[in-house]
Amino acid sequence: MLVLGIETSCDETGVALYDRSAGRLLAHAVYSQVAMHEAYGGVVPELASRDHIRRLVPLTRQVLSKAQKTIGDVAGIGYTEGPGLAGALLVGASFAHGLALARGIPVLGIHHLEGHLLSPLLSEHPPSFPFIALLVSGGHTQLMRVEGVGRYALLGETQDDAAGEAFDKTAKLLGLGYPGGPAVSSLAERGKAGRYRLPRPMIASPDFDFSFSGLKTAVLTLIKSESPEPADLARAFVDAVVDVLVAKCTRALESTGLTTLVVAGGVGANKQLRAALDKQGERCGFDVFYPEPELCTDNGAMIAFAAALKMTEQRAHARFTVKPRWDLEG
Repeated sequence: MLVLGIETSCDETGVALYDRSAGRLLAHAVYSQVAMHEAYGGVVPELASRDHIRRLVPLTRQVLSKAQKTIGDVAGIGYTEGPGLAGALLVGASFAHGLALARGIPVLGIHHLEGHLLSPLLSEHPPSFPFIALLVSGGHTQLMRVEGVGRYALLGETQDDAAGEAFDKTAKLLGLGYPGGPAVSSLAERGKAGRYRLPRPMIASPDFDFSFSGLKTAVLTLIKSESPEPADLARAFVDAVVDVLVAKCTRALESTGLTTLVVAGGVGANKQLRAALDKQGERCGFDVFYPEPELCTDNGAMIAFAAALKMTEQRAHARFTVKPRWDLEG
């Protein structure tokens, strides 16, 4: 069974084709809108929606051609139902449902974060259930206990800014532009550790929640008072975020007795975070799994894969819905 995946939750248009029978990804393609939104310092929802309309058909043709398949070979379609920008989600949902109706094949809405959470299973050496998942994307920082597909329990989440949002806001304060995460991480590689000391919000709290807005404020205060060296400040910021994420992940693993950690989402590609988690895993005896770097950002492959795991023929007449706000546990 070939499943087509459609991702349009924000500022990347992703399309992929997954072969459920063979258990492998045949092809995928992503178009990023970063260059378009950079002039505005962030995502403009209306522009994002219009660009998804322009990109979906060419990307679908590209993926089918790369996989040496035709649209007639597709037996099911998965699309991102939410969360995300309402207009952007509607574009993907309309395309998926229209194509499914025309072909008479099943269509299934997928939770965007579920796609991220399951994406490490696409790797050559995937993790086994159960595991703890750290979801760190632009607007989400969450710790989940994952027992299996569709069986997720929220352990903790950010109480204000997510890690990705803190990266973007800090990048703006440092004059690095948009998107901020990769720019801050790259600048931090040239910085000297320990020159500036920033707070580690909630690192000592016994729960699994996060808070990064105060860290961003501390960066602003330091910039106003000391005119700090940018690379050293970026290093201090990244070290603070990484310390908090590593501490919370370690606490969640110890509390549950699990020994497998899965890291997914855009921030999961951060080199400093990966290095710190790998080192902590060696020290504390747990294994860490990540998606392939190209699957850390939003992509159609994770949606096609999640849909392939959950799809049945009874889904042929699934309702047309989008959910801009959607709890993963629900």
